[in-house]
Amino acid sequence: MKEIFTIRNITIYLVIINIIALLAMYIDKRRAKKGKRRIPEKTLFILVALGGGIGGIIGMYVFRHKTKKVRFIVGFPLILILEILAAIAICL
Repeated sequence: MKEIFTIRNITIYLVIINIIALLAMYIDKRRAKKGKRRIPEKTLFILVALGGGIGGIIGMYVFRHKTKKVRFIVGFPLILILEILAAIAICL
């Protein structure tokens, strides 16, 4: 049986989850402008916690979305840093 957790598979997963997080920020910003039903903040945090921190942070600043909310300004980077530290600890 082939190994599932290869560098290639992990990289593909991280690219996909970051694209999804970026798109979620874009979609939520568009919905906010149009006064439509929004993506819950909890969902945005879950996407970041699943590895989409870079996409979430890029989306936050490119689309100027959630940039006035401290929990996003601090939370997204903090989650990303903790995930990086966890990955380093696992690799050591």
